[in-house]
Formats: sequence, C-alpha cells, structure tokens
Amino acid sequence: MLYHFFNRIANLKTFNSYCGKRPLPLLLLLLLLLNPIFSFSQDVDIKRIDPPFWFTMMNEPKVQLCVYGSNISKYNVTVNYPGVTLEKVNKVENPNYLFLDLSIDLNTKPGVLPIKFSITNKSFSYSYELRSRVLSRSRAQGLTPADLIYLIMPDRFANAETSNDIVSTMNQKTVNRDSLGMRHGGDIRGIMKNMPYLKFLGVTALWLNPVVENNQPNESYHGYAFTDHYKIDPRLGTNEIYQQFVEFTHNAKMKVVFDVVLNHIGNEHWFFKDLPSKDWVHQWTEFTRTTYKDGTLMDPYAAESDKTLMTDGWFDKHMPDLNQKNPFVAQYLIENSIWWIETTGIDAYRVDTYAYSDLDFENKWIKAIQYEYPKFSIFGETWVNGITNQSYFAKSKYTQQKFYSELPGVTDFQLYFAINDALNQKFGWTEGVNRLYHTLSSDFVYDDPSRNVTFVDNHDLSRYFSVCGEDMNKWKMGITFLFTTRGIPMIYYGTEILMKNYANGPASNVRNDFPGGWETDSLNKFKPEGRTAQENEAHAFITKLANWRQFRKAITEGKLTQFVPVDGIYVYFRYTIQQTIMVVMNSNDKEMKVETKRFAERIQNYKTAYEVTTDKSISDIGTINVPAKTAWILELK
Repeated sequence: MLYHFFNRIANLKTFNSYCGKRPLPLLLLLLLLLNPIFSFSQDVDIKRIDPPFWFTMMNEPKVQLCVYGSNISKYNVTVNYPGVTLEKVNKVENPNYLFLDLSIDLNTKPGVLPIKFSITNKSFSYSYELRSRVLSRSRAQGLTPADLIYLIMPDRFANAETSNDIVSTMNQKTVNRDSLGMRHGGDIRGIMKNMPYLKFLGVTALWLNPVVENNQPNESYHGYAFTDHYKIDPRLGTNEIYQQFVEFTHNAKMKVVFDVVLNHIGNEHWFFKDLPSKDWVHQWTEFTRTTYKDGTLMDPYAAESDKTLMTDGWFDKHMPDLNQKNPFVAQYLIENSIWWIETTGIDAYRVDTYAYSDLDFENKWIKAIQYEYPKFSIFGETWVNGITNQSYFAKSKYTQQKFYSELPGVTDFQLYFAINDALNQKFGWTEGVNRLYHTLSSDFVYDDPSRNVTFVDNHDLSRYFSVCGEDMNKWKMGITFLFTTRGIPMIYYGTEILMKNYANGPASNVRNDFPGGWETDSLNKFKPEGRTAQENEAHAFITKLANWRQFRKAITEGKLTQFVPVDGIYVYFRYTIQQTIMVVMNSNDKEMKVETKRFAERIQNYKTAYEVTTDKSISDIGTINVPAKTAWILELK
C-alpha cells in the first residue's frame, strides 16, 4: 500500500503543473489519495504475508501466500497482473488467515503485484513483490567429498558488532558469557571477520547452527526454536547481513550450509500465538514428549500408539511439534526453504531432528527443492542407534520397507560411534578398529554413502579431545581417519585447537566461546602466539591434512578398499586409476611391523611411498614399522 502511496506522491509534479497556484484542488487531491491508506489502517491490519516476496521463472509455477491480518478472511481477493492467476482462496478455522494459491507463468515479468482485498463498500490493495530469479553457477552448489565442513555456533564464535548484543524488543535481553545457557554475543559479522583464519585452515564449507530468529525467553542462543521463519535473529545480524555473508563466503571459494528445523518451532513463534487451525501443531490434552524411539518407525511389530508418540510428541516443552500432514503447514515449510535458497544462494541444508518429522512430507520437501536446485545438497540429522535404523532415513536401493526415503545423506552417527570405539576399546573380534571395518562393511545399505557427513564431535556431543582422553596420538588417529575415509568430513569449531569439555553437565558445556572472538579476551587463539605448543601442533596437523586432501582425487573421488584388521592393525586404500593412497592405523600401545604382501591386490606394482603426516619417504613398502597409536597416510609411488 505504501508503495502505491509513494508512487502517487512522486507523480504530484504532473498535477502541480495543472493546479498552478490553486492550493485547494491540490489539498483535495492529497486527501483523496491518502483516504485509502487511512481506511486501510482503520479497517484491517495485514500484519504479514509469507513468503514476503516471491520469484519469477521458477520451475514450479505455483506458490501459496499465507496472509495474516485481523479478520482478513471476510474479504474477497482478486489479482490483476499479466501472467499471474489467483487459482484459489483458502479459508481456515482462524478468520485472521487466508491462504492464496497463485500460479505464475514462466514468462511473467518481475514487478509489483497488486492484491486487492474488498468487502462491502471497502477495498484496499496490497503491493506484493515478484523478483527475478537469480541464475548463477556460484549459488546452490551443493557439497562433495572434496569439501571440509566447519560447524560454528554463531553466538559462541566471535563478536564483531556489540551494538546488537542486546535488542530491546527481544524476550531475552541479557548477555552473560559466564553462563553457558545465556547469550554471549557472537554474530555473523564475527564469522566474516575471521574468514581468513578459516580459509587458511583448509575449510571449504561453513555450517552455522540456526541463524533464524529465536525470540525465546530462555536459551535462545542455540537457535533451534524458530519464532519467525523469514527473519535472521537480530542479535546475529539482519537478512541483508546474512546475504552479504553468503556472498562473502562464496567469494572466498567456500560454501554455506543452512541449518533448518522442520519438526518444531518455539512457543513464542508468531503463528503459534494465533494458530491458523488447531491441527497446525500436534495437540495433546497435556504436555507429551516424544519418546525419541526411532525404532518404532521401522519395527514390523510396533504399536501404532508408539509410532504416534515418536513422531507427534513434542521435542521439548517450549518446542511445539508441527503437523506436516496439514497441507498448509507442509507448503509453508517447503516455500520457506526454497525462499532462503533463492534469496541468499546457500548451498546445502542440514535438517535438524530429521527422524521426528512426517517422513512422507520430508520426501515431498526434498523433491520440491531438487526440482528447483538439482545440485543443492541435503543431509539430515539421524542421531539413532544401529546402522539399519540410520539407513532407513537415507536414500537406499536396498530397503525392504514400504517407505522409501529421498534423503541423499545423513549425519553418520554410526561411524562416529565406531571412531570412539576404535580409539578407546582394546582390539577384539568386533571391538577397537574392527568397529570401523564392520561399520563401513554395511555401506551397502546406502544408495551413496559418500554423501554422508562424517564427524568426531558436534554441538551436542562431548568434545573430541575429551573423548580421546586428551591423548594427542589418539586425537591424530581419529582426524586422519576422518579426512581419508569415505563421506564429507565435518569438524566442530575449536576441534583444531583442542577445545574440550569444561565440566560435567548439560550439552552447553561443549558450547564455549572460541578464545579471541571477543575484544576483551585475554587469549586470542585465532593467532599462533595465543595458542599453546600442543594447540599449535593440533592446528598445524588439521591445516596440513585439510589442505592436502583437497587436491587428492583418490580421497575426494576415489574408491575405498578395506582389509580385515589383524592384531590391531587396520589398513585401507583410497584410489583412482592414476593414484593410490594407503592408510595404516596401528591401534596398539607399541610399534608394529606390518608385512604388506597381504595387500598386494591394491599395492600392485608400487614400491615406495611418501608418508604425508611426517613428510618422510619410505624406500621399500614391503615391510613398514608403524609407531604405537599412529595412523600413517602413504602416497604410493
């Protein structure tokens, strides 16, 4: 409406030339022009339309607008714009909502689409923007095994803008870095400020924990309780700043992973406070928490009530569970996800709590995104127990279930568990490094296991250095495996400087600030001089392997062959026709002599090797003496 108003004001010069020195006609004209605006504000208040704008030239011509305003359902709706058709006006239980089904022809030009709302003796027009789709190869690129993802919790990484630490309109106004559950003040510009550090480290993709508004009164720092799907949390930045961040990251030849939540929202969400319909969220007579028992979804003997508790129970008291079987909820989430991709150019989605949402909806969601962005990557959080359970949620041509998942990749918790056991268990029939072998031997359950995201820790798990018992040799073994096995590796911020668990307690004890991210910090571990000798050793180790692997097609594109571990020695190969890399892991507490004739089918005619981690040449690989608790990477020559 304001768009038309300012247009009219701009056109007054034409009328002034007509009116000359006649002020009365001009005054009357102004009153006539302003009258619809005054009527609009008095009679109806359109608080928002989601998506706030849409795009021309999309593969899918249809879009559904969620219109929210006081008693808006009483109004008739019409549109008049070349190439745009209003196919249906949908009313729901709550009279404050309308859902408008639009169809936009492929040749429709971008511009301002007037949406006319009318009722007896009253009408007004809302100016809705249609933007041109951005077609660029640098957007929605997707992830590959050549990438190294770096996971950042924005509130805890670096604070570049202190002016947004406290926002008076937000429910949580306190900043307290001494409290793990409070906000600490990190922001998006803080990440941008430290981009050279990340680039030097060898990172090629940044995964930020959710940056969408979380206007919750408690623990809003982690971001997993959305309160506005279309707005960056103002304490982290703005929508414009996030767009700058994506462009800045792309210019640094790095990619961006957006953390999306489909399963639930925060109970301070604007539409939860005035639900469009009762079935917008899963309703219970009293608070009912999910059982977290993912096995019920695939169990052939499961009770239906147990399945319902798993999928429809709330994740937490302040996290209402969205009902994606409601078609308006489903479409809202689909369009929101497409909107963020098209608006910002992000490259991948990590889907939080993937197993808890309606799986048929998630398939539809994935297909809708892939229809618009074929290269875009999607991987889902599958914190479940058992390889078969995890593979149930991933794309697999071997599934025998009635349900077939379209999810390309998962967060590979099963390999994470195996890495922990390999480092901390004594070698046995299925223990120690045998866990790595047996876990990877089950990769036949995945359509493409190289799309799984592998890791040694994250924002919900104990810090990797603590898992290793602060043993540097174990730490290096796990990092070596992570960077050379199949999949897309990910490290959590601070792993490279040996950040560890600071106390026994909630998950927040692994979400401490990166030292040096705040101007008042006494130590700056972004700089070598701020780190201890051991921290610099760890940083150098990751930097070396991260940059090395980017240019080794045997690692990023090659096949994997592994051999059954013997006497605590695990050997595997990554290879292409042109290149072969041999990894030898000695999990024993003593040096071991490894006779390599057993691996002849992969060693073939190679005679010598270059060991990457030590920069040593091995003149004869027939016998290799591997130090205790060490993993060697051998480039065969």
